[in-house]
Amino acid sequence: MTEYVFENKRLTSGTPVVILSELKTLKQTLEASLSDEEAKIALHICRKKEVKSGDVVSFESPHRPIFIVIFDHAQKDLTLTGGKMYKHIKNEASVAIIVPQNLKEEGVYQMALGIELGSYSFDKYLTKREDKDFAKLETVIFKAKHLDLSAKKYVPYAALANGVRYARDLTNEPANNMTPEIMSDDIKRLSYLGLDVEVLDEKRMKSCGFNLALAVAQGSENKPRVVVIKWLGNKEKSDIDLGLVGKGVTFDAGGISLKPGNGMWDMKQDMAGAAAVVGALKVAALQKLPINVVGVVGLVENMPSGSAIRPGDVVASMSGQTVEILNTDAEGRLVLADLLWYIQSEYRVKKVIDIATLTGAIMVALGTEMAGVMGNSQKLIDDVKKAGFASGEEVWQLPLTSAYNKMMDSEIADMKNISESRNAGSITAACFLERFIKKGTSWAHLDIAGMDKETKGKPLTPKGATGFGVKLFAELMKNL
Repeated sequence: MTEYVFENKRLTSGTPVVILSELKTLKQTLEASLSDEEAKIALHICRKKEVKSGDVVSFESPHRPIFIVIFDHAQKDLTLTGGKMYKHIKNEASVAIIVPQNLKEEGVYQMALGIELGSYSFDKYLTKREDKDFAKLETVIFKAKHLDLSAKKYVPYAALANGVRYARDLTNEPANNMTPEIMSDDIKRLSYLGLDVEVLDEKRMKSCGFNLALAVAQGSENKPRVVVIKWLGNKEKSDIDLGLVGKGVTFDAGGISLKPGNGMWDMKQDMAGAAAVVGALKVAALQKLPINVVGVVGLVENMPSGSAIRPGDVVASMSGQTVEILNTDAEGRLVLADLLWYIQSEYRVKKVIDIATLTGAIMVALGTEMAGVMGNSQKLIDDVKKAGFASGEEVWQLPLTSAYNKMMDSEIADMKNISESRNAGSITAACFLERFIKKGTSWAHLDIAGMDKETKGKPLTPKGATGFGVKLFAELMKNL
């Protein structure tokens, strides 16, 4: 892991430097930060390249490598600047970032966070890579004479990076190495942070009435788990400030309603919602937030076999309501239904958010730029939207009405798990979940299908799992 140093010690000769500058003050910044010779070369290169805000320029001076990062002081968040910077500095053993006078402390820490997020990689299974293929960056030094920077002040940002990277690790793992049992064991380790982690095995799930989740899991050799993670940061009260519920289908073949083979390998990521919940609880513990939060994740595999649930079967949920299962590939909502009922009944939460890679329909509606949000509380939805905007994990609200809800009525049970229409698939899925929300509970649903994976690679989200939801939840929890 890269070390981040916040001090004004004298640099050793030859240390690569990063010069941060706004475009309008570029000449003055270069002249103040570099030797006359270096400043002259740097200015010539920048003018020749016609640099603009967001650009990174690098060159090798006779004495050291120099990187020039053009940023806009009006940016609300400089995390992206750090992410962009990383790909230019990753092959240096150490770099010193010269912080300009007009940059505040928060901006410095945001850039460090951006470097941490942008430097993530999942390469544990690559056996033939050479040393030259790995990033070499070990130390990043931030020099700012006008600021009182410290490693202690950076701790909340480092905690956020840790939570996101952990969620990415969980989601990137292949399904053979991230079964419900393996994932629950991994989560259990987090108790060293002060988190209260309880694992419910299949026997406990049966006694508690997780009938829908068990129905999804019954076709797999890998037994299901439910994991409850509690962070009780406010010992002065017993109430839970927020409940988080995550879909954790560690592999989704679709069950008897089998998915097409092409692309099925991506279904190892159908537990990204659960990973986001776990990552967010880890952030809460590392940041020692003065709030009480409980997270519940349901970990199952959805496989076809002779023991699998069949289309047309009817199952009684934990709530007592019956569900006609028309499509076994609409399994995530079944798992979430029992989890939502459980967290309300067991922990009396009055504010709950569920997160899931729930429907392909949300990608048709929103693509891969935003997640969908729906719910029964406009106040909570607005809070989620604000947190999404502030964290860079944006969401867009879709409507829930009685007309959509009626589409989930069944002729032989209390409800069915699909609407039998291709229309409004994300909305009707949320309507199904709404039937498991008790009166008086504020509820929001996040459909993050499409947001859980980055296929091309961006400055803050390299290829692979994104950890979407962790930053949003962290922002939301910070403001409770």
